[in-house]
Amino acid sequence: MPALPAIETDPLDQFSVAGKSVLVTGATGALGGTAANALARAGARLTLAGGNASKLVEVAARLRPLTAVTTVPLRANDPGEAEAMVDAAVGAHDRLDGVLVASGMNHVGPITELSVGDFDGVMDANVRASWLICQAAGRRLLAQDEGGSVVLVSSTRGKLGHPAGYSAYCPSKAGVDLLAKALAAEWGHAGIRVNALAPTVFRSELTAWMYADDDRGRATREAMLSRIPLGRLAEPDDFTGALIYLLSGASAFLTGQVLYLDGGYTAC
Repeated sequence: MPALPAIETDPLDQFSVAGKSVLVTGATGALGGTAANALARAGARLTLAGGNASKLVEVAARLRPLTAVTTVPLRANDPGEAEAMVDAAVGAHDRLDGVLVASGMNHVGPITELSVGDFDGVMDANVRASWLICQAAGRRLLAQDEGGSVVLVSSTRGKLGHPAGYSAYCPSKAGVDLLAKALAAEWGHAGIRVNALAPTVFRSELTAWMYADDDRGRATREAMLSRIPLGRLAEPDDFTGALIYLLSGASAFLTGQVLYLDGGYTAC
């Protein structure tokens, strides 16, 4: 039996993102803000993008004692804005190594009551913006010719329906999942990896009512917890370990995957 190769480096070094230039969109949201904080503490150099300019300034101010941070007060509504995000990252940090697309939105309501504008708004924010950011980032990563990692925030609702009026959100997240797979296939030859992280309900301003100690919150939690083997709802920090894994060299052979951060929800 051949001898095992000697271990010459610490395996945990594979998980390092120190010094990497990472663009985070939706950086003022619950997941984007938590991700930015974790990446800053891990030593990544950050470009933070978001439509709430004043909140973006606050997030950046908190993180600058930890790492180099630049901000872009934009959403990717058109190709020029997506290009501006990537240009800002390269201008501030000389290169681009990773991208987290954490921006998005939802309109909830029965399909019979949603407007076409509501539907288009969700698809634009979740699918079109992701596509535009990937397009701009992909051009830079391909030009650098040194690989890279793109992480799209999806949802368990890209796999499952929902009875409470998610006829726009569910197909939008399914679109995000297939975008990750399509780009993983398209860019694999260049060493550029594309994956999606798909959480279930996590604590945020939008979901605070689900965590509240009232009849509505308790009823919703009980329904959710009945299908979550780990027996709790998610916190934003549950997102960061998987994110650092996907942005680091530890996931060098992982691409085109949807990683469900759901406590086992999709297993039931």
